[in-house]
Amino acid sequence: MNGLPATPHLDAGLSPAATLRTAGMQTQATLAGIEVSWARHLDDVREAQRLRFNVFAGEMGARLSTPIEGHDVDLFDNYCEHVLVRDQLTQQVVGTYRVLTPVQAKRVGSTYSDTEFDLTRLRFLRERMVELGRSCVHPDHRHGGVIMALWGALADFMQRNQLDTMIGCASVPMLHNGLVSGDVAASIWRMLRQTHLAGIEYHVRPRLPLPIEQLDSTLDVEPPALIKGYLRLGAKVLGAPAWDPDFNTADLPMLLRIADLPSRYRKHFLGV
Repeated sequence: MNGLPATPHLDAGLSPAATLRTAGMQTQATLAGIEVSWARHLDDVREAQRLRFNVFAGEMGARLSTPIEGHDVDLFDNYCEHVLVRDQLTQQVVGTYRVLTPVQAKRVGSTYSDTEFDLTRLRFLRERMVELGRSCVHPDHRHGGVIMALWGALADFMQRNQLDTMIGCASVPMLHNGLVSGDVAASIWRMLRQTHLAGIEYHVRPRLPLPIEQLDSTLDVEPPALIKGYLRLGAKVLGAPAWDPDFNTADLPMLLRIADLPSRYRKHFLGV
């Protein structure tokens, strides 16, 4: 992930991807005391990066290499669109995603997922494929409203820009019952490979595999709420998890195509 230059565009106020159809999307929704918008200025992105730092480093114990203290910043941020959920009363950012479009992925040279997985088999999807990343919700706001608002903004973004596929790394924390262990992730992978594994033509390979064979994969555990949400939307797992030692997680490669959205979610998010 090192060695690629970041662009100065965000310091000028807008990300390079701001030419996409985000006009009129500044406030996507105002419901249950929250507002959804897209970052238009560097200050907006910095708020998202502070939330990410507090959750990833503060809660999950991630070891973040960042140029700005108290912020989760990496080279992909300047190339991404950032969707924000704010508390309507305090205007605090309480949820965020970042979106890397096909054009911007070409500019930066890869997606973040490419650093964790060999995505060769997905090359035929890349022209209309976005990467979702750095999903994050403040601990006081982890209810369905925030994540549904984020997903609503993402669905609208995809539709406006005629994109049809989303990929990303869905993280399973390695900290379980106070101990760092991959047993939970191994058990979740064992379950999902039986129920939600994509066809072989979509399979990808982790660059640093979680050592499944050395772990206990028989635990009776539930996937994290975000992964369960993806699965309800029709997402598929693309292969075995990678180990991310910096973020202290096991990462599952996941793919969601708009065409696979169940009808009730198509109606909710897309109105069709």
